[in-house]
Amino acid sequence: MVEEGVQAQTHAAIPPQGDTPAEAVLHAEHDQGEDPTAKVEGWTPDGDDATQSSTPEAAGKVAGPASEDAVIEAIATVHDPEIPVNIYELGLIYAIDLYDDGRVRIEMTLTAPNCPSAQELPIQVKDAVEKVPGVQSAEVEVVWDPPWDMSRMSDEARLALNMF
Repeated sequence: MVEEGVQAQTHAAIPPQGDTPAEAVLHAEHDQGEDPTAKVEGWTPDGDDATQSSTPEAAGKVAGPASEDAVIEAIATVHDPEIPVNIYELGLIYAIDLYDDGRVRIEMTLTAPNCPSAQELPIQVKDAVEKVPGVQSAEVEVVWDPPWDMSRMSDEARLALNMF
């Protein structure tokens, strides 16, 4: 789902390369400072303070925005084509922010900056998350800080890849 006003956003660690199709699809323009909708829920793998609304809708008691579990399940359907483990278990997802208007913002990384799947994985994540009931749009940002390392992998991923 590409809305009008789509623009590419580049991260400071990534040299600007213009508006590639992947960047145009992944980043919908919105200004968090002027946005009247509140963040419903946030998630980071380290358990950092996640903003939660005290409304019944945010608690999952009333139909509304997508649940964190449903978004994580959707992300877990995306696999790196070179590694037989989903990207969630690999530890490539750094943050998930859910908003009460149905927007979802995801920060993810790749195993290496020159990853051959660098263009397709973020688009696959965006597409998978946008299929979740309650999600109106998804934005995926690829970040490089902190760099990914094997310590971010789940025990299941380590077992599947025999990396203990």
